[in-house]
Amino acid sequence: MTQNKAQREYFLDSIRACLMLLGVPFHVSLIYSMQAWAVNSAEPSVWLTVFNDFIHAFRMQVFFVISGYFSYMLYLRYSPGRWLKVRLERVGIPLLSAIPLFTLPQFFMLKAWTAKMANWDSLSLYDKYNNVVWELISHLWFLLVLVVLTTSGMVMFRWLRNQRHERDYDQVGWGKITLAFMVWVLLLDLFRRAIFLTQPQLLSDGLFNNVVMVPLFYLPFFMLGALAWKHQALKQLFIRFNPWMCYGTIAVFIAYSLNQRFSSGAGWLYEIDNVISTLMGLCMLNVCFCFGYKALNSHSPRIMYLVNASLFIYLVHHPLTLLYGIFVTPHISNNTVGFLLGLTTVFAGAFLLYEIHLRIPLLRFLFSGKPQQRKVATVRG
Repeated sequence: MTQNKAQREYFLDSIRACLMLLGVPFHVSLIYSMQAWAVNSAEPSVWLTVFNDFIHAFRMQVFFVISGYFSYMLYLRYSPGRWLKVRLERVGIPLLSAIPLFTLPQFFMLKAWTAKMANWDSLSLYDKYNNVVWELISHLWFLLVLVVLTTSGMVMFRWLRNQRHERDYDQVGWGKITLAFMVWVLLLDLFRRAIFLTQPQLLSDGLFNNVVMVPLFYLPFFMLGALAWKHQALKQLFIRFNPWMCYGTIAVFIAYSLNQRFSSGAGWLYEIDNVISTLMGLCMLNVCFCFGYKALNSHSPRIMYLVNASLFIYLVHHPLTLLYGIFVTPHISNNTVGFLLGLTTVFAGAFLLYEIHLRIPLLRFLFSGKPQQRKVATVRG
């Protein structure tokens, strides 16, 4: 049986929080990038486009490795039924809470103050439904994917726990891991291409993408995290600096940027993106883990504050970013100044709302999924 680790692995908490908080500069820089978004500056910025692409190229792959690591850890701690209940509460309650409180008002905000849905009245009933689905899921997609992967984990984790033949993971290196991931992503690309040729409308369906296609892409990263918990040799591989993975990050990111600039959605953009993003995720997994292990593997009250705040900050920052883009961005001609001001404004607003929510037990429950215990007053005799 796998033994629970006695010491808390602070570096993984810290990396996960950093990845969540990177969502703020990602979305603020999206306003000033060459990517078409709900709100954009008058002229795009080259350096902010590169910055935005870099964050997007690896952030969630590494996040799902850490999610799989902690999910399997908890699976071994609880009974399967108890584990499923706890995990779905911790993920599902913030997801369901954020829809009416954040993404639903955000939908009406975009409809009223941007040109994103200017043709709303001419859309078919299905197109209206699909637009609503995309907008309500919005930046909450990763929570929905975690719900899918957690539910699937009831089968996958039971198989992993009951494995009788123990592979010698001391002999597994980055080459074998990369090869296994390439096989998976190529099968996924074949699956996507088959859908594109037979039922192309499915690929623009918000529910199908977020419940089927996106979880299939992140599934191997999630399971890699679970394997790293079970087999310490894998975790040691991840935290040991490999210069080739560092050099690979540069080469793969160049390929990522070229694909974004010169491929088209009607061609092989998305299939190539799957391959490149998988490689980028593996390269940055090593970079993030080895850096985090060396620099962030100790207890710090300030870091723990950010760890605890990161989910709420991520959930609330998106509508704040859109409001900034709608009302402030048009009045600032310098993109760098606009980005820095936006970053400061959105973080300040998000942390203010976080402090307010800490003082309201109902909101603490809705955005953590954890029951809030009442404080019992003591009477002195």
